Formats: sequence, structure tokens, C-alpha cells
Amino acid sequence: MNVLLIGSGGREHALAWKLAQSNQLKKLYIAPGNPGTAQCGENIPIGAGDTQELLDFARQNQVGLVVVGPEDPLAAGLVDALEAVGIKAFGPSGQAAQLEADKAFAKQLMRSSAVSTAEGQVFDRIKDATAYIASRDEAVVIKAAGLAKGKGVFVCDDPSDGILAAEKIMCDKIFGEAGEKIIVEDKLLGEEASILAFVDGRNIYVMESSQDHKAVGDGDTGPNTGGMGAYSPAPLITEKLMDQITREILVPIVDGMNRNGTPYKGILYAGIMVTAAGPRVLEFNVRFGDPETQPILMRLKSDLLEACLATCEGRLEDITLQWDSRPAVCVVMASGGYPGDYEKGRKITGLKEANETEDVIVFHAGTASRDGDIVTNGGRVLGVTALGNNIADAKENAYRAVDKIKFDGAYCRRDIADKAIKVES
Repeated sequence: MNVLLIGSGGREHALAWKLAQSNQLKKLYIAPGNPGTAQCGENIPIGAGDTQELLDFARQNQVGLVVVGPEDPLAAGLVDALEAVGIKAFGPSGQAAQLEADKAFAKQLMRSSAVSTAEGQVFDRIKDATAYIASRDEAVVIKAAGLAKGKGVFVCDDPSDGILAAEKIMCDKIFGEAGEKIIVEDKLLGEEASILAFVDGRNIYVMESSQDHKAVGDGDTGPNTGGMGAYSPAPLITEKLMDQITREILVPIVDGMNRNGTPYKGILYAGIMVTAAGPRVLEFNVRFGDPETQPILMRLKSDLLEACLATCEGRLEDITLQWDSRPAVCVVMASGGYPGDYEKGRKITGLKEANETEDVIVFHAGTASRDGDIVTNGGRVLGVTALGNNIADAKENAYRAVDKIKFDGAYCRRDIADKAIKVES
């Protein structure tokens, strides 16, 4: 089968790497891809948002399945367009993708489905938002309602900072149209985890747990990013807790989507805060997480292509996923200045040496090829991912590889997976 993978980040390199291992795969195309995905298949110079070009390419090259990586083309209805011309596509419809693309929609769905989440209100006028925030005397969380590349959340312990955050989003338009509406929520206290599941409209198949590190600095300090590292599994998520999350969060949401007439297919990603009162939803995403995908797929022993096909065809009950019992840790190497301004075009060295480290794969995220060299081309540049006998071992392997890679301004957190190591020890 010919497969077309959409996207160009670290998530897509991990997906390409895993899809390429399938015995069912004939040819893998990636649009537009990056230098890492080029090692797994053929990169095609078509942007993820160029719907008609993607449709034409898929038809001309007998593509049997399209796997959509990023959220933007999902929200724009790429899956609908592909299915309308008879091409199988892995991912939710444009309407179902509103679960991520419109946080106000998600908040209403959670309320109607009795899913536990933070108390919050939606505002489309800055005057009303600031008046409400000013009336609060406890910590608030300010969220852009639309898609903001994982950066549209401000956690403000002082409500006055919440007013500034609301003004940045709604007045300064730092996230563009994504900030036309905002959500003001209570701050939840606890520890976060990422729960990803395949959903075929009826059946739910939960993957191994993971934990992301959103803040740019060690100790979860500084502004939020798209993710500075992740590990899997998360010791926080016991079997009992996973059953509770499935029963009280995933099942009601899938049922709620069906009631709305927008059946859900693809990856359902629940960002969970495990509080003293139990699991609460922070947000939903409608695709594989980045960087959670990297350690999760490092541990997946089963055929990813078969899982995607089973999801599209409504037969998830036919598959059983096998996992490497060893944990995996992913450390993101970023450009200096990220998530603010940063420079591109910095030559990267040491990739070969890092990839030769045992049980390590370096996934490309923001890279490009130039005159025979690999150079930086984004904020998050690489996702150095390693397996280990335990989480401490996986962390050590990952950082051993990180230290072999050099580029001007390179930055990474040095505490990825420390929370899990404390639990292990």
C-alpha cells in the first residue's frame, strides 16, 4: 500500500519511522517532510495546507491511506476532502476536529457529557474578560480558544497577570485569529499526563501513557512551548487510574461526539491533570502529541499502519498492540530564544554520532538541508529519544546523545523525566 503522511515536524519523523517498518507498506510519501523523514520515505514539496495539491498527488500516486499529522489541516477539513474522493484518511473530520480547534466547543461538550474539567468561562470581548479576571482573587489560566501551536496557554498565579495575558491574546493578537475568544479557567493543582487513544467511532484503544514538559525552563519555569521533552510510560498513571480516565473521560467524550452527529475517528489525546480529587481534563487534542509521539512510538512493537487502517475501517476490536516494557525519554533540542525569536540556518553537527548511540534515535523537527549540511529551521529542532532499562537509564542515554550534537544557540532542558525518576526511586 502507498501511504501519504502529512506534516514536517518531529511527530511526523517518528510516524514516518514507524510506518516504514510495516510489511503492508509499499511506498511512503511525506508532504512536505524534513531531512529526517527523507530517510524513511520520499519527501514531496507540497504544504500541509495545500488541500487540492494533496488530493491530486494522492490520486495520481495510488495512495491507499493518508495519515494527517498536524492539527491545522485536520481542522480545515482535509480528511473530509480526501474521503469525498474515496481516499482513506486517518484523522477526525473537520467538525470533529473542533474538539481541539475550538476550546469553547470542547468546554461545552465536557459540561454536557459530565466530564470533569476546570471551571471556566468563555469571552469574546476584552472588556468582559478583564472585568471577570479582576473580580478573581485566585490563580487563573488564560487560554486562546483557537489553535495556537500548543503555546496559547498562560498560567497566572496573580489575576493581574491574567489581565495582561488576556490583552496580549485579544488586543495584541499574538496568536492571530486563534485569540478572538479566550477561556478563563481556575488553575488546577496536581501533576499532568498525556493519554492518547485510537478511536474508530465506537471503539477506544488506549496507548501507553506519557508525560510532556511544556515550560521552556528547568523546574517547569518560563513560558509554555510546544513541548520540551516527554517520557513514556508515566508512573503517575496506574492501571486503576487509566481505567478511570477511560471510563469517566474518554468514553463520555466519544459518546458525546456521536450524539452531536460528529463521530470521532483518529487519535484522541486527553491532557489530564491528576488532582487530589481525581483526573481532570486540561484540554483535548485531535492528533498525535509532539513530543509525546516520539517516546510512545519508540516503545510500540506492533504495526502502526495496521492500527491506522483498523481505525479508519471501524475495526479496532481486531487489533492488539504490543509494547516494549522499557521506558523511553525524549529530550527536545531547541534554538536559542525559543519560544520567542530565534535564528535559523545554524549548522548541526554530531547527528551521526548521536544516532549511533545504542537505543537512541534522533527525530528531526525544525531542520533543513543546505549545501550538504543539516541546519536549524525552527524553534524545536530535534527530539533525541532513547530507551532504557528504567527511566533513569533512558534519561542518561538520551542526554549522552544530546551532548554529541552541536549547533550555535542549542538549548535543552536538563530535567526531562526527573519527576518519574523520583517515583521510581
